[in-house]
Amino acid sequence: MKRRDLLVGATALAVAGATGYAWSQRGNGPVTDVASRPRLGMPPLLDTRDSGRLELTAMGGRTRFFGRNVSPTIGFNQPYLGPTIRMANGPLDVAVANSLQFPVSAHWHGLMVPGEHDGGPHLAISPGEVWRPDMNIDQLPGTAFYHTHVHERTATDVYAGLGGIIHVSDGRDDERGLPSNYGIDDLTIVLQDRQFDGEGRMVYGFSMMDQMHGLTGDVMVINGQIGAVAAVPRGVSRLRLINASNARIYPLFADDGRPLHLVATDGGFLPAPLEVETVTLSPGERVELLVDFSDGKPLTLMSGGDPNQGLGGMMGRFRGLFDRMIDRSFPVLPLLVDEKLPVRITSLPDDLGGELPNLPSAVRTRHFSLDMGMGGMMGGGMTGRGGMMGGFGINGRSFDMRRIDIEAERGSVERWIIGSPMLLHPFHIHGVSFQVVRQRGQQPSAENSGWKDTVLVGGETEILVRFDHPASREAPYMYHCHILEHEDGGMMGQLAVT
Repeated sequence: MKRRDLLVGATALAVAGATGYAWSQRGNGPVTDVASRPRLGMPPLLDTRDSGRLELTAMGGRTRFFGRNVSPTIGFNQPYLGPTIRMANGPLDVAVANSLQFPVSAHWHGLMVPGEHDGGPHLAISPGEVWRPDMNIDQLPGTAFYHTHVHERTATDVYAGLGGIIHVSDGRDDERGLPSNYGIDDLTIVLQDRQFDGEGRMVYGFSMMDQMHGLTGDVMVINGQIGAVAAVPRGVSRLRLINASNARIYPLFADDGRPLHLVATDGGFLPAPLEVETVTLSPGERVELLVDFSDGKPLTLMSGGDPNQGLGGMMGRFRGLFDRMIDRSFPVLPLLVDEKLPVRITSLPDDLGGELPNLPSAVRTRHFSLDMGMGGMMGGGMTGRGGMMGGFGINGRSFDMRRIDIEAERGSVERWIIGSPMLLHPFHIHGVSFQVVRQRGQQPSAENSGWKDTVLVGGETEILVRFDHPASREAPYMYHCHILEHEDGGMMGQLAVT
């Protein structure tokens, strides 16, 4: 190693020690027996396909994550998180009640619905009120994410538990040869990292670094549980992975190097399974993977270090050296074979029936810059209404609910070129599906090859956006960074589709 690299490496080690990169090993030790740890539970399944009705209540509760103490939490229909909602295309009569003492909303992240049903900041539900959108579901099958989306409360309230998962189903998974037995070979896995105090209580500690990078924790919480083990049958299992963390980016891989088979992205199925070694999941993104456990061997789903943390974030030129010298990987979830579970699927499907995006030429091109002013990180804050005085914004302007930033024509396709001069930002657009065309001048990664509604932007990313549903100026769509602290801090804009 050259002397200069040695000095830089020493700096990296010093910074790592000073900023606490050691991942908590609470509940993360080696696992060889499925009975040695609590078994991972699935969120309760709320199937709306026969009734055509969905009833949710935002409520408070108390959750014991570990130890003797409980944490104050919030959720939909339960103390923390919400049920997995299974729905099909067609009419859906929705009622979302708010029993809390502050406003909430129900944003259907990944559902292609009009702005008046989208559940964004303009559709907040006041305490004691009920929101009753008469919805119609019309989209490809896939995995979506619902959560509160009240401006300047999203980060804290999602962190406290106000979110859940949606399965849009067309009833044809058996034809596709896909695992579909909920909680047995079809696992819903909600990834969250959280902070806890010495007494086992979940805390939302907010520092200057948390504001800059978004809040991250050092304990993995999967489906609201710590230290649990997922049991799978001795066959092929389906993992629906949802990044519900506020800010952490997960480069996921198997500890034993076995291949992961990508079958779906945000917007639905790929044409056929795609073998990958690593899949990167940023906040708001979803993927579905097939993993073969026919040999009976266990697997631990691992994550590499968050690329936005440490020298890999603001000082990107050191990232390669930093990651070569320090292994920042950590266990996310152990999966062990339970021989008692029924085996349904023993081979990978050949044809999933999905189609890769192939949108027509764009009618116009728009450019976006995801801006981070240093003043905001140091406590400067925003100017409000229009400009940025050193905080978060898009194209030099902080979010303002009274301003429509973009108007698009319904049925049109636009080319959006999104630049991120600092950090990586997961960019989400409400109410649309888009095609990722280029990332840093290269072809899109595997996890961005299908239909998307959220994409991780580093450098410059080019997408084609199709506007199929209306969004009025009174109930517009949002486009924003899905690092929730950045979104609340002003890195968000408003889109009307007419």
